[in-house]
Amino acid sequence: MDADRALLTPRGELVRGSARTLAEKLDTLPSGTARVDLDMSGVYFMDTAGLEFLEVLRDHSRRRSVPVTATRWNGQPRRILELAGLDTTDPLRSPAPEAIPSPLSSAVAREREERLHLLQEEVEQLRQAIASRPVIDQARGILMATYGCASDEAWHILREASQLSNTKLRDVAESLTACAETEGTPPPEEIRAALSRALARRSSR
Repeated sequence: MDADRALLTPRGELVRGSARTLAEKLDTLPSGTARVDLDMSGVYFMDTAGLEFLEVLRDHSRRRSVPVTATRWNGQPRRILELAGLDTTDPLRSPAPEAIPSPLSSAVAREREERLHLLQEEVEQLRQAIASRPVIDQARGILMATYGCASDEAWHILREASQLSNTKLRDVAESLTACAETEGTPPPEEIRAALSRALARRSSR
């Protein structure tokens, strides 16, 4: 608290349950609180539950008749706001979906559904990237140690092998790390051939 102003600083992920936690926190603020500001710079990930988080803030502002801001969005959460069509500097300044005039309701509903689909796709892609990163980093390390290439170069080799073999990058990385283990099995023929071609291209540059 700073006089009659409350500053909240969420950290980490905005996922299911975050909106409830926020509501509980807002209910504990002193009765004389005249303003609530949220610094969102510590939030590095959110899924569509982040939109529920914003609705809790809007509801608090309406019920208590106090201004509420949520600023300093970065990275993936900022991208989610963009896809949702919200103001990325402070999404609470954007109209809530229910505030859009009713004559446009059917078009708005379709647009909202499309945006939600994009949000869900982007969140799922990020989850997969987070899950895949350790094995991809291991595969890059193997290429760096084996062929004396830089980290960026190892990444390009893996990506090129993925494209040449029409195989997911994670699967190429898993095959390479499995091969490097004691009594490891060699990668499938198509991945082995693609890696060889990618390495040959590197040598010819």
